[in-house]
Amino acid sequence: MLDDKFRPRVALVLGAGSARGLAHIGVIQVLREHHIPFDFIVGSSMGAMVGGIYAAGADIKMLDRMLENMDTNVFYDVHVPRLGFMSGKKITSFLELMTKKKSFAELDLPLLTVATDLLSGERVVLEEGSVAEAIRASISIPGIFTPVQQEGMILVDGAVVDRLPIEVARSRGADLIIAVDVTFGPGKNVSIVNTMDVIMASLDIMGKQHFDLVHPGADILIQPAVGSFQPGDFDKSRQIVDQGRIATEQKIDEILEKIMAQAATKIEGFNS
Repeated sequence: MLDDKFRPRVALVLGAGSARGLAHIGVIQVLREHHIPFDFIVGSSMGAMVGGIYAAGADIKMLDRMLENMDTNVFYDVHVPRLGFMSGKKITSFLELMTKKKSFAELDLPLLTVATDLLSGERVVLEEGSVAEAIRASISIPGIFTPVQQEGMILVDGAVVDRLPIEVARSRGADLIIAVDVTFGPGKNVSIVNTMDVIMASLDIMGKQHFDLVHPGADILIQPAVGSFQPGDFDKSRQIVDQGRIATEQKIDEILEKIMAQAATKIEGFNS
């Protein structure tokens, strides 16, 4: 058993990806099954949602089964558009239920969520107050969901500026970063049939250059093969979660090796 004082501080970074982000559930399941430790989660968009629900104490296996049998149409509350086609009240109620209305201070595991302020154009890291409200901001796809107004900011989807917030994790003291990208992995297939597809494809294109710049900063990059799924494929949660599991199983040996290598370096430094 590795002494905690020599174990590296591990961050789990969960990226944006709409329905493809359900793969994060499978990732967390496998990490837990193999007793891979992570000290905090940084999430953007769907990564913030899955990470936040898990950090609030949800049973990750139960979450998997619940989504498989859920009609996700109940989240959609279409109204006359002003700032977005959906008011977001239904998804907010769901998030409050799943996070047990916890504040960040009440979470079982530290969490940071990433959103975008439309007024400044900058990344905003949310880590105080209502977890449900922070997730709601991070998943607010521009033009689809009404933005979240908070402290003089107008907050929308974190994917607009930072779909894989590796830099945030490093800035918060992570020694080792396990990052999960569900957008630019194998089997990418773009299909444009509705307004949601247009917006999501545009966000992906905007985010590719940033992804290319930041992903080398991850110590481990997990990319589930979910590229063939569309942004609205929430009814295919079983297949998407399974792809998260498969991709993570393939990385377990590498993760353990890097944890042990960093621990050995700490031990060497302690003994010198």
